[in-house]
Amino acid sequence: MSLFFLFISAFGAATLLPLQSEAVLIGLLLQNEHAVWVLIVVASLGNILGSCVNWYLGIQVEKYKDKKWFPVSEQNMQKAKKTYQKYGYWSLLLSWVPIIGDPITLIAGLLKESFVRFLLMVSIAKIGRYLFIYLIFLGVI
Repeated sequence: MSLFFLFISAFGAATLLPLQSEAVLIGLLLQNEHAVWVLIVVASLGNILGSCVNWYLGIQVEKYKDKKWFPVSEQNMQKAKKTYQKYGYWSLLLSWVPIIGDPITLIAGLLKESFVRFLLMVSIAKIGRYLFIYLIFLGVI
């Protein structure tokens, strides 16, 4: 059950929901019930899949941008597009960063970034994030 909770918290943290998965990972590391590599794989998979949902929503967002209820102004969408176009798919390496990471993955979908390239860059970022957290946990960093 704890691995499922880790997966769900990591998945939700990668979407636009304000969730944290780091605390769950550290709590499970402290319990020492699962191999470290299992925890990192489960957290990474959840986080990567959550980012894939954002990418898909980005592809679909054009259909709804003119609706009154749409939460992002046209001006902010254009600003985000310009920023992504300036830095390109390399900006996906920042997809792990709180606050800016989730919108980057959404904009990547909006701009029709190749899913394979998206998946590669996001996977590097998300796996790196959890490895970094583990190194902090160990006191190496």
